This record gives sequence, C-alpha cells and structure tokens, in this order.
Amino acid sequence: MSVLDISRWQFGITTVYHFVLVPLTIGLAPLVAGMQTAWVITGKDHWYRLTKFFGKLFLINFALGVATGIVQEFQFGMNWSEYSRFVGDVFGAPLALEALVAFFLESTFIGLWIFGWTRLPKLLHLGAIWMVAIGVNASAYFIVAANSFMQHPVGARYNPERGRAELTSIWEVLTNNTTLAAFPHVVAGAFLTAGTFVAGIAGWWMVRNARSSDPAKVAEARTMWRSSGRMGMWVIVVSGIALVLSGDIQGKLMFEQQPMKMASAESLCHTATDPQFSVLTVGTHNNCDSVTHVIEVPYALSYLAEGQFGDVTLEGVQDLQQAYIEKFGPGDYRPNLFVTYWSFRAMIGLAAGSMLLVLAGLWVTRRGRVPDQRWYSWLSLLAIPTPFLANSAGWVFTEMGRQPWVVVPNPTGDPALRMTVQQGVSDHSAGTVITSLVVFTLLYGVLALVWFYLMRRYVIAGPEEPPVRKPSGPDDTGGPGERGRAEEPAVEQLSFAY
Repeated sequence: MSVLDISRWQFGITTVYHFVLVPLTIGLAPLVAGMQTAWVITGKDHWYRLTKFFGKLFLINFALGVATGIVQEFQFGMNWSEYSRFVGDVFGAPLALEALVAFFLESTFIGLWIFGWTRLPKLLHLGAIWMVAIGVNASAYFIVAANSFMQHPVGARYNPERGRAELTSIWEVLTNNTTLAAFPHVVAGAFLTAGTFVAGIAGWWMVRNARSSDPAKVAEARTMWRSSGRMGMWVIVVSGIALVLSGDIQGKLMFEQQPMKMASAESLCHTATDPQFSVLTVGTHNNCDSVTHVIEVPYALSYLAEGQFGDVTLEGVQDLQQAYIEKFGPGDYRPNLFVTYWSFRAMIGLAAGSMLLVLAGLWVTRRGRVPDQRWYSWLSLLAIPTPFLANSAGWVFTEMGRQPWVVVPNPTGDPALRMTVQQGVSDHSAGTVITSLVVFTLLYGVLALVWFYLMRRYVIAGPEEPPVRKPSGPDDTGGPGERGRAEEPAVEQLSFAY
C-alpha cells in the first residue's frame, strides 16, 4: 500500500473508534442531568441512585473519549501536514474554539460535579452537570463546523501567493448551512444512542429484578428501572423523529453541494429522471454498470433530493466523472461506490434496532406493567450496540462519500478552495506510517477492552444501595437529603482511576 492508503487507514481506524464513544458522551450527559433534576425536584431516592449509576458510566465513556480524541488533532500535523498547511488558518479556528470554550467548560464543571456531591449546594451541583451537558454539545458544534468546512468551504479565500486558504469570516464558517444541517443530525444520533443505552440497560435490569423472589428487587423494577427505561424510550422516539427531519435537510443539501456523493449513495451510474431508491442490490458497485437493483422504492430519491415526488433529474456517477475531468483536470473523482452505498443503508438499517426496542418497550411497560419476559431482556441488550454502529456507518458515509476530496469544491464559492486527499498527505515513508498505524491500532484495541470491561463491570454491579439516613435534619450541601458523607468516595475513587 502507498503512504496515502496507510494514512487513510490509520485516520479511519482511530476516528471510527473515537466516534463510537462521542455520541454516548453527547447524549448521556443531558440524560444524567435530567435524572439529577428529577431527584432534586421530587426527592425520590431512585432518581438519585440512577444519577450516580449512569453518571459513573458517563465518566468512563468521557475519559476514554478524551484519551482517544487527543490523537486525532495530532494526526493533522503528522499524517496530513500538507492539508494542515493549506487550511490551517481556517480549520484551526473552530478547533481552537472547541478547546478554549467547550472543553474548558466540560473539564471545569465535570470536576465540580464529581467532587461536589457533599461540598456544593444542590442547585449549584445540579448546575454543574448541566454545564457539562452544554459543554459537550458545544464541543460537538465546533467539531462539526470544522468538518463542514471540508464538505462545503465558506468564509475563506484562496491566496495564490501563499498557496493556502485564508479565513475571511469566522461567522460564515460557524453558520455554514452544512453545519446548521449536520449538527442537529449528529446530536439527534447522539440522543438516540444514549436513549437506547439507558433503555437497554434499564430493560435488562427490569426483567432481572421482576423475576426475583426479593420483594425489594421487584419494587426496584417498578420504580427505578421502569422509570429510567421509559425515559430512554421517549428519548428514542423524539430523537428518531429529529433524525428523519434533519436527515431530509441534509439530503437536499447534499444534492446541491455534493452531487457525486448523492449519486454514489445510490450507485447511480448514468443521469436519470426519477430514479428509484434501491433497498437491495447485487453487484460489485465499483463497476456500477454491473449492479442489479433487486428491491426499489419509487420517488424516494426524488423527495430526498428536491422534496417533490417526481420530475427530478439526478446526475449519474459516470456523467459527473466526465464533467469533473473537464473542470478540474485528469483524475478519478469517484468515491468507493461499494462503501458509500452500503454505509448509507447500514446507517438507516441499524437505527431500526432502537425503533424495535422502543416499540416493544412501550408495549410491555404500558399502564404500569413491569415485564418479566426473558426475550425482552435479550432484546434490550442486543439493541444497545445498534445506534453505535449506525452512527459509525453514517460517519463512514459522510467521509468516504466525499472522496477523493479532503476539501470539496464549493459549487458557488471560490473554485480554488479545493484539495484532494492525495495532495493533503504528509511526505513520510511507508514504514514510518505503518509503524504508527500498528501502534495506534493496538493501543486503541487495548482501550476498547478497558472500556468494555469497565462498562460491563459497573452495569452488572448496578446502582449503589441507598445510604443509611442520619437522624439529623436535611442536608442542603448537595447530598441526598439526610444522608451522610459515606457515599462520596464511590464517585471520587472512580474519578481518580482516570
């Protein structure tokens, strides 16, 4: 393999693994804040225990997300130095804001939340976790803004004397219409992930406790696990609707800004009017004339592209390839059609796992019911990884579909603001990049095992038992009412582990 191929594999492996952790962090922080809010308002023990329980899982995920994310920014300089030189003036601005504003907000208030259970008043402590939730979502916005510049460069001009892009308006970069469409989609996917995570774990515990002979466990199934499970289910419903709406907006922008990605998502070889959306195909795709469409849905592509049923013309891959050669010079401007086609369908299909869980869950928990069927326990566990995989598939589609561009030409912007992946790679030897690829892959593999071990350990351990109440009056320092300080070390010891 060439240096380009190895560098792409390295960045792809590290990015996909990091992005497995990101959606859960973005979505789970507000859910934990919601649980703590419910405890502060109602004073019910089960919301306090759920806050501590899912708070631990959030901390584990957050810590591993930070560890794997640091490498990403270094790779821009190590493996993609020509890209960094070309767009560093623009690309670095939202990344700097992410570090200075969002990450500072996250790291400061997460410390206050971890160590403030018995040191801060309840409302201030509650405010800390809400600030963390705001911080992680602000972080996502700045990252999406940086990525959206690669998909649709705005707010910059090309300086021919220096041979690089120069920032002209940070406001245009941050309000890029691609950013405004992508951010709600990313956040909706994150809430789908977190909602499924909470509903899946709650469903497993609900069945486990409902089948217990211990009356206290049965009561926990009804109060604690049913409450958190239905909370997660309604988050799935709302985020699922948001995903559909934001995805529709993104599809229409993609039709305008990246017609090659649109055509590749369908393996549409030749320009056609009202082509049908294929659910299933047979063929190699990269030789798209050999693809046979087995199951098709009429007018779906027309609506996705322009919001109307019929009378819509979509340009095909082969015709766009010829047009790009005439416009940009010789080269292959087609992405990998097989990956683009199937990652798009995997993104949609895997989200069905969450939908199946919510349909079954709302039914078996209706009218105060608590399920004890083993099939629901297994469904809850099997549904948990599906939104993680769907988010990863969506990210693969977004990035692979813009190939061979690392900065996609803006159809209505400065035509010189463009760069191919080949032009952006660093001038390293293949041996150097292979070494870093092997090291990072092994390191991330170990971190994946650590993440899974810790998450499994604390999920199986379950929430802490309610602490013994002191005979004195209520405690207004942020602890759970009349509780003593004996409960504090559990969260603090967890934090010191990272």
